[in-house]
Amino acid sequence: MKKQGTTPPPGQCNQENDAECCVEGEVYATYTCSPPVSNSTPATLTINSFQEGGDGGGPSKCDNQYHSDDEPVVALSTGWFGQSSRCNKFININGNGKNVTALVVDECDSRVGCDDEHAYQPPCRNNIVDASKAVWTALGVPESEQGELDVTWKSVKAKVVDECDFTIGCDDVHGYQPPCDNNIVAASDAVWEALGVPEVLKL
Repeated sequence: MKKQGTTPPPGQCNQENDAECCVEGEVYATYTCSPPVSNSTPATLTINSFQEGGDGGGPSKCDNQYHSDDEPVVALSTGWFGQSSRCNKFININGNGKNVTALVVDECDSRVGCDDEHAYQPPCRNNIVDASKAVWTALGVPESEQGELDVTWKSVKAKVVDECDFTIGCDDVHGYQPPCDNNIVAASDAVWEALGVPEVLKL
């Protein structure tokens, strides 16, 4: 399907990060699907500001919040976003010889665009990981070269195998450790490594 471009009202297309504004009469491709996801899914990394007043438009779809440029967060093309199924989940991005883990907070809409909700920008291509400046910085890309980059990405997954008991503890069954706090995810070294956390920062 195609989307017909319209001229944004004066001052309504934020061109921060060299964002593209819709053009009157231009025809833009739309997509409902994205390429298959694997352990190394090829994608194009783009840059976006998820802050209030940034070129990302309104609040993020997953939490209805804005996010600082210093947070490693991303939006995924519609097919990969999977009707919000990847909301608030982490993905690992590889590019420029480095990797970074980022939180999925929004959809880069591949079906619609050129309206107020989408900051008068065209629909997203179907292979986009739209990332905050923090992601680009973590990948070691100089600010002057930030814009588009060929990357691969994968979901960060972990299997639930045990309970971190917050009702009892300090006995043999619990290794004589205190009860867990009620907001804990106790993870293996493999999870920390997948998240890209240096050994010295593991708690």
